[in-house]
Amino acid sequence: MNKTYYVYILASKRNGTLYIGFTSNLEKRIYEHKNNLIKGFTSKYGIHLLVYFEQTNDVNVAIYREKQLKKWNRKWKLELIEKENPNWNDLSVN
Repeated sequence: MNKTYYVYILASKRNGTLYIGFTSNLEKRIYEHKNNLIKGFTSKYGIHLLVYFEQTNDVNVAIYREKQLKKWNRKWKLELIEKENPNWNDLSVN
């Protein structure tokens, strides 16, 4: 069975502070972020909205893509989110 990996972008609000991460369990990871179970950047700045994610079955692709997105300038990140999620809806289930 193939494992699924996710690269995701969280935001504090529309056009707010962004956080990029990757995980093999998106639902669990977003729950951890939303409930401030991980001390750090997302809990400090209230970054809880899942506004974008991609999935792949290749861990190396996920790691590469996370690093790639982190290097992008802010304008590109905002355009990526706007293209897939123009209303900046919270895409998480919880």
